[in-house]
Amino acid sequence: MSTFSIFLILIIIVCFLLVLVVMVQNPKGGGLSSSFGGGGNQVVGGVKKTGDFLDKSTWTLAILLVVLILASNIALKGNFSEADSKLLQGDDIETTVPETLPEEVTPPPVSTEATGNDSL
Repeated sequence: MSTFSIFLILIIIVCFLLVLVVMVQNPKGGGLSSSFGGGGNQVVGGVKKTGDFLDKSTWTLAILLVVLILASNIALKGNFSEADSKLLQGDDIETTVPETLPEEVTPPPVSTEATGNDSL
C-alpha cells in the first residue's frame, strides 16, 4: 500500500468524523449541549463543556484535514518525481511525418427533396 493510499484513507476518516461533529452542533448555539437540558444560560453537569468540546474538535479535525491534504500532495509528488515526462525534458522527442496524407472525405450533397423543405 502506497503512502498516498494511506493518506487518502485517513482523509476519508477525518472527513466522516468532521461531518458527524458538525451535524451534532446546532447553528444557534444549542445542538448537543442544549439536548441535555442546558438551553439558555444554565450550566448544569458540564453542558457548557460539551459545546466547547464540539467547537475544539471541529477546529482540530479541520486543521488535521488540511495537514493530511498537504501531506498527501507531497507524497503524490514524491511518487512521480522519478518518472518525468519526455515532453518536459525535451530530449529524444521523435518528430516523424507520415509518408502519405489521409484522403479528404467530402460530405454527400444534401438534396432538398430529402429534407422536405419547399421554398415558396
